[in-house]
Amino acid sequence: MSQPHIRVAIIGGGLAGATLANALIKVPHLDLDLYESSPELSERGAAVGLTSNAQRALDQILPSMRQSLNKAGAVLMNSSRIVLGSGPDAGTLVFDLAGAGDPGVVVHRASLMREIIAPLPEEIIHTSHELSEIRTEGDELEIIFQNGSVKRFDAIIGADGIFSKVRNYVVGNFSEHQASPAGFWDCRLLIPFEKARSVIGDQFFELDRQYGWIGDNAFIMHDVLDNRTMVQVVVSAIEKDPPNDRKRPLTKELLIETSSNWLEGPIAKGVIDLLLEPGDLKAYSQWEQKSTPTYSKGNVCLLGDAAHATTPWQGSGAGLAIEDAMILGHLLSHIKTRDELNAAFKAYDAVRRPRGQQVIDSSRGTGQIFCGQNQEIGLDPDKLRELLPGRWGFIMSLDVHQHKQDALEAMQAILKTDVE
Repeated sequence: MSQPHIRVAIIGGGLAGATLANALIKVPHLDLDLYESSPELSERGAAVGLTSNAQRALDQILPSMRQSLNKAGAVLMNSSRIVLGSGPDAGTLVFDLAGAGDPGVVVHRASLMREIIAPLPEEIIHTSHELSEIRTEGDELEIIFQNGSVKRFDAIIGADGIFSKVRNYVVGNFSEHQASPAGFWDCRLLIPFEKARSVIGDQFFELDRQYGWIGDNAFIMHDVLDNRTMVQVVVSAIEKDPPNDRKRPLTKELLIETSSNWLEGPIAKGVIDLLLEPGDLKAYSQWEQKSTPTYSKGNVCLLGDAAHATTPWQGSGAGLAIEDAMILGHLLSHIKTRDELNAAFKAYDAVRRPRGQQVIDSSRGTGQIFCGQNQEIGLDPDKLRELLPGRWGFIMSLDVHQHKQDALEAMQAILKTDVE
């Protein structure tokens, strides 16, 4: 007899959901549908960084990963250079993280999304389907969409972002488990390469290097994208009064106030000029999921920002989502019946939640250091050199094969316990 098919719905068609769809579409005993609330699958934002571990995880899902990244215009980062941008030591090099042996890449979000969507069959993608409610109907899960359609599945995976409706089903609508301000705001802008170089300075574009500028109350970053045709410029700062709607106008007054101690340094004036030119940019509050008691409930689970939304200070949000997709794809390829879904999701929670929480907490702390708010470190270049580089070690050192094996062993142990 043929193995019965297991019906799986992915809610959310952003980077996390589309990557998961690529992982699951290869599993022959799964019937997969991907639902997106917007009229099309797309990604907002300027760029995404993929560290070496994120690339290794993506390679487990897309064997053509390197080709896809090249098509998306990904730029290898020869190094990440951290420099002081304000204070008496402004312009002082803190450290260089050479990446020649195992470099990360920076890629435009929309371009990466285009390549991740490309392998997916059109018939599994359903746009303009916004989730309204999830109900349990006997052994099945019923999904009610706001357009009036109703579908039934054996499993639901929520990839619907930081304000996930699937998350409410899994952890409950309790304030302590919902997204909240992390204490920072940021603004991002894409600028033509030649223009950025002429304003910021030729010396900062000799290599495709990511620059991070540490200073009092704020942080500035710039890196090269789209085959050296565009530059992403980011300003982030401490936020003490987050607006209710997460955004505020990026005015000259806000930028001058934020960078008041930067203006005599080497970078702030040029960046302010670039950011003010469009005239309509917004500064967005950074939010995060500070506490998540579980990533799964029955045959429903979470991945990506729905599970572990984090601040961007360690460039790991997208990488975490790709790792999630890798683990879920591995586990679901090893189950045989819908009765094993719960064990698969529990094992996924067991191996992924500790890592997600560690990144959330580490990233927030890194942001405080980058903005000169760590009382022990301040803007002391020697202390920064000593303490900053090691903060990425646990992220970069993930052994993806061992991580998959750990998840599989956890699932087998749960299944064995259930039988006993």
